[in-house]
Amino acid sequence: MAEAWARLEVEAAVADYRHMLILELNGQSYNKAAHRRQLMARLQQRSESSVERKHQNISAILRDAGCPYIDGYKPLGNYQVLLADVVAEVILDDPQFDRAATAAAEQPALPRIDMDFRQWTDQPPRPREVREAPVSYGFQPVHRDYLALEARNRSLGLAGEEMVMAYERARLLQLGKPSLSDKVEHVSKARGDGLGYDVLSFERDGRERFIEVKTTAFAKEFPFFMSRRELDFSSQVGDQFHLYRLFEFRREPRMFELHGDMRHRLWLDPVSYRAMVA
Repeated sequence: MAEAWARLEVEAAVADYRHMLILELNGQSYNKAAHRRQLMARLQQRSESSVERKHQNISAILRDAGCPYIDGYKPLGNYQVLLADVVAEVILDDPQFDRAATAAAEQPALPRIDMDFRQWTDQPPRPREVREAPVSYGFQPVHRDYLALEARNRSLGLAGEEMVMAYERARLLQLGKPSLSDKVEHVSKARGDGLGYDVLSFERDGRERFIEVKTTAFAKEFPFFMSRRELDFSSQVGDQFHLYRLFEFRREPRMFELHGDMRHRLWLDPVSYRAMVA
């Protein structure tokens, strides 16, 4: 059994991850392999796979805290308390990280006009990873609500919806249904946001497909908001409801799809309540 990581090793791994994450949030390139080699020289004979897992653990902590994480390090749970504490100290409480994450969440966006939709779709996260409640180890980091900041970024949301419009039209044309392609409608723009979905599209047989679009500039498992109206509508229309989750939007947009009643497909956290004095 591998020896537990000492605090100095954990601090070195988290500092290295922080550096790469801020570079990524700022749109700067870096070499993961070079970072890993330099980090391993400071550790006690750790293997590349051990370092990889530690970085994946850091991604899981950031995901559970509602923060952006490095897309190339898929979140891996069951992380140690010490690691969570160091991530809170080194990343979550760091002003430079906060500035970079805030700027990334608020930056305007435009839809890609050169998108090859053959490379567009991806598999959703495994159900276990979607439904599992985030692990809490008791630390209460003070950080900005990046999820809420990005949710208020109307430019990003609109760009995602416009790309879905283009995708749906292309999908129906490929199915040999040009008349249906012409009927695809951006309902959130034409009729308002209160219907419970953003785009009206169609199946091959003409049945309506109701699409709710959720767009993030961050990684695949970054959480998102669902309104009560959206959840209720997904229950009402069942398999006709499709959630398109767009991710890594500013670099290389991709999406995964869920359909049906979202109460059965998502782990839902009641993060806020409407309140009045009793």
